[in-house]
Amino acid sequence: MPRPLSITVEHTDISGEQRITIFEHGGARLVAYEIDHIDGVLYTARMRPGVDPISVAEYRGTGRTWSYDASGPKA
Repeated sequence: MPRPLSITVEHTDISGEQRITIFEHGGARLVAYEIDHIDGVLYTARMRPGVDPISVAEYRGTGRTWSYDASGPKA
């Protein structure tokens, strides 16, 4: 399941105040990734069926950058 392009997070800031922050695009994906970690969910649990992870070294060798669209990141 692809990560969202926008995520709204209710949180407590360092001074104890309740806040609502909206993250978008890469920031939204990063925050969703970290929230998954808090919940004990690894990124491999969100991968589409039949898709295997590739190593960072292999990905770097593609010469392509991530794109953010409604269907999720593409390598």
